[in-house]
Amino acid sequence: MAGCTVLVTADRRKHELAAALERRGAVVRHAPALTMVPHADDERLLADTAALVQQPPDAVIVTTGIGFRSWVEAADAHGLADDLLAVLEGARLIARGPKARGAIQAVGLTADWVAESETSAEIADLLLREGVEGQRIAVQQHGAGADGLDVVLAEAGASVVNLLVYRWGPPPDPQALADSVQAAAVGEIDAVVFTSAPGSEAWMAAVEEQGAAEAVLARFADGSMVAAAVGPVTATPLEHRGIVPLVPERGRLGALVRTLVAHYEHAETLALTTVAGPLQIRSRVAVLDGHLLPLSPSGLEVLRLLAARRGEVVTREDVLAVLTGDAATGHAAEVAIARLREAMGRRDVIKTVVKRGYRLELR
Repeated sequence: MAGCTVLVTADRRKHELAAALERRGAVVRHAPALTMVPHADDERLLADTAALVQQPPDAVIVTTGIGFRSWVEAADAHGLADDLLAVLEGARLIARGPKARGAIQAVGLTADWVAESETSAEIADLLLREGVEGQRIAVQQHGAGADGLDVVLAEAGASVVNLLVYRWGPPPDPQALADSVQAAAVGEIDAVVFTSAPGSEAWMAAVEEQGAAEAVLARFADGSMVAAAVGPVTATPLEHRGIVPLVPERGRLGALVRTLVAHYEHAETLALTTVAGPLQIRSRVAVLDGHLLPLSPSGLEVLRLLAARRGEVVTREDVLAVLTGDAATGHAAEVAIARLREAMGRRDVIKTVVKRGYRLELR
């Protein structure tokens, strides 16, 4: 991922995610779209937990790993953990995906059933097929709510207890969020990484509020910018807008990074093959045969123009058209080409076609 600029839209575990991407050569920008606000001291959560202890449920649905851990930690802080774990041990535990199952296992319990698709819809299908009338079911919600799962179960005759363990707050740095949207729109970002559905929705809402939707969607559509989502739930707000994100088979940050790396490894096989090796052009840098080229912004635009023609001739006037200001006067085209050759370390990659212009020498 050398030369790739990756935007991380998550607040939680952002440093871990950034470190993994940077080890692969990426440049990482942070612009969390939301903050996660814990409910450790929320009176309603504690009251609902105490009520659950007094009247144990038949089933408990665990929707997120962090939410379940935070729930147990909140109960522990108020002396309710032992009673809560005893209640959970006696209930049927249903996990919405492997992360929720892992959190259940971490407190010494075992999930009775796991929704491998990591969706509430799969849980609803199971329970509605079995029938829930008369059952008392607790739903540990994630930050965006229960995805309508509580309503569906209640309509089918269940008595539903909602436990909201954490909620989403405003972005920690609104200006950084706004700047990230503009950077994505003007071509400074190669990939945008999402780790939660509320975060995906919030970042796209910021895109729309700033009037950048057309530019951002166009970049996702033509492949010049990639969206990567940690799982299918996170991908949903993107897909609703026609974006096709990369989604790993397993909902883990490590799998997300590997999926993004694999995408760029595949892109490398499709790169232009010049006489000096494969050439890839990112948002703000170019990579030739695995080496970053020391190019100015105008030099990068000239190289982008040459690459777009895929070995066909680019006229002097074409080169001047992508240069700006004083750079577009006099012998600017010749100077720009000379600097490109110098940055590449060899002259044969860009060939001068007498009285016509310039072209990339491809294999």
